[in-house]
Amino acid sequence: MTAFNDESGAGEALRRTLGVNRRRFLSTCTAAATAAIAAPVLSASPALAQDRSRGHGHGGDVLVPAARRGIILYTVRDAVGRDPLSTDLPSGFREVFKQLSRYGYRQVEFAGYGQHANAPGGANLESVEGARLLRSWLDDHGLRAQGNHGFIPGSWPLTTPDLDTFKKHLEIANILGMDHMGTGGDPTGSAYRADWDVAADKWNALGAIARREGIKLYTHNHDAAYGFLLDGGPLDAEGRPTRSSGIRKLEYFLQVTDPRAVWLEMDIFWAHVARYKFHTYTAHDGSVREKIFDPAGLVACHNKRYPLFHAKDGVVNTTNGMGYDMVPFGTGVIDYTTFFSRVGDRNYHNPMVEQDNAPSATDPGQSLRHAKTGYDNLAALRRRHGR
Repeated sequence: MTAFNDESGAGEALRRTLGVNRRRFLSTCTAAATAAIAAPVLSASPALAQDRSRGHGHGGDVLVPAARRGIILYTVRDAVGRDPLSTDLPSGFREVFKQLSRYGYRQVEFAGYGQHANAPGGANLESVEGARLLRSWLDDHGLRAQGNHGFIPGSWPLTTPDLDTFKKHLEIANILGMDHMGTGGDPTGSAYRADWDVAADKWNALGAIARREGIKLYTHNHDAAYGFLLDGGPLDAEGRPTRSSGIRKLEYFLQVTDPRAVWLEMDIFWAHVARYKFHTYTAHDGSVREKIFDPAGLVACHNKRYPLFHAKDGVVNTTNGMGYDMVPFGTGVIDYTTFFSRVGDRNYHNPMVEQDNAPSATDPGQSLRHAKTGYDNLAALRRRHGR
């Protein structure tokens, strides 16, 4: 661990690659060395709940205004999906909405419309009638639906059944009052520019359909989409390029899609994983070049294309291939104060707290407790004075 404390050596290079500040990086490495990773890394955590009461306004140093604080329901999917007849814990959409509202959340992002069959409304609310019921519960608890990880047609050119299903989801989104509708998958899993050109054509067409219905269509991406595009150099046996110009896949996607029709949701955790993983590429001339990814910089260059974020945190782990392990929002090392300060437009962006591993098989109340931790820490974010 000595190297991690060397500002001029490998430790500083790793810290910069991970995109965390020095204090948090060193505290995480020290915790790992002492087998105390479970302790929160964010030193201000005890004060965060105290700051919550001062974090509900729109002015001052607050980085995320109260009306913009949201959560994707995937974080509490176990609570949405459990049987209300078998527990006293909040279960199903209606009771989970009530609990999230009590915590202070004002926005939710759906991850589908299914719940337990014994919950009010039944198992499947993916219909016009189901959307009206969900909307009534959202309104009852002062919540707004801001997006959904839902249906994107697999066909291209579009088949009639796929187009009809897509339009049904747009109708549901409008009933729920969403400004945005999207997906949790990449536009394409390919590394080749030609495939991203096809994906751009498809998304431009879908985005135009959504725009006519008053909805912004977005794609949500993990680390792979921030890898480098293969767009030149020697061809392989199948005639495909093997080297890169240094442009990242989603950077190219932003260039070739219509900004009036296609938007993106950055998962800030996975963007930092990409920063850790994808920092060198083989150029067209065969040389290996370094290019460190700057997630906040990409957003700042295309600010209005990123109406939504996933606010997900992590602690350093250089043994898992990703650089991080997920932890509740605000207890990790990703520097959200700097990120939100750099991207600005705090009354435009909508951060959704997410923690993929919040549900626990042995602790059924964990995901909702972590949701509250996430809200308190999101509400407590302030600009640093002197910046």
